[in-house]
Amino acid sequence: MNDRLNNMKKKYESVPIPEELDLVVKRAIKQRKNRRIKLQSLAGGAAASILLFAGVNTSPTFAAAISDVPVLGNLVKVITISEYTQKDDSSETNIKTPAITNLDNPPLEEALNSKYAEENKKLYESFRDEVEELEKTGNANMSLDSGYEIITDTDRLLTLSRYVTTTAASAAETRTYDTIDKQENIVITLPSLFKDDSYIQVISDQIKQQMRQQVQEDQDKIYWIESAEDDDVMTPFESISKDQNFYINADGKLVISFNEYDVAPGYMGVVEFVIPTEALSGILVSHEYIK
Repeated sequence: MNDRLNNMKKKYESVPIPEELDLVVKRAIKQRKNRRIKLQSLAGGAAASILLFAGVNTSPTFAAAISDVPVLGNLVKVITISEYTQKDDSSETNIKTPAITNLDNPPLEEALNSKYAEENKKLYESFRDEVEELEKTGNANMSLDSGYEIITDTDRLLTLSRYVTTTAASAAETRTYDTIDKQENIVITLPSLFKDDSYIQVISDQIKQQMRQQVQEDQDKIYWIESAEDDDVMTPFESISKDQNFYINADGKLVISFNEYDVAPGYMGVVEFVIPTEALSGILVSHEYIK
């Protein structure tokens, strides 16, 4: 297992990083006994080690701070592999990059962690480019906050949600989700849950029904749907995409997520809809995940 983590560190360090991007990390090793799963890499033992990497572009200015390691289920874990914080007169940046460890599928683990590192690298570069452009006009005053949360942690499923919040004149938040079957070591996609594409219309109809009900019950809520009074402001919501943002919650319910401004005004934030399982029963491949 240590070899795998060391390899992950080397691969992460090989990703090109902007010169001014000081990564703040520490080294720590934690061991936890695990009575249910015997680790092949530790003969005769039932303990797992977590290696947090140190010495990656550290500086006195940003020395300190890596988050606690959340323990997921019996084996799979998420660590904060890097955290970058910067603040000056024109901008403020906080980027926290996760890494998944102990998946019994090294290629999948590597692919996910490489994706997280590369996407945060591009996110930072894009943000700095935008700040530099605004600085030329003297109007730069922006912030970027990127991190992650563990949404679902059961014996079977792990859902990692990554968020990005950018603030200029106003704030905008986006979220992406990875839902992993920890037993089968696969990433679950929305299409993989259903027999065919009919789920798109079924789920879309359920969401529109919930939107109308919420608007009727709470006058402070607004969705861009055909029945809304302000439906001329934005294109009304018609359908989810085939690979719509989703996750499966701890109760085994399918949750569909929309980023800010996707289906509602920005003040509504990221909005979610729990889809009743009975509405999906006839089109699910199985009830292995959706209960």
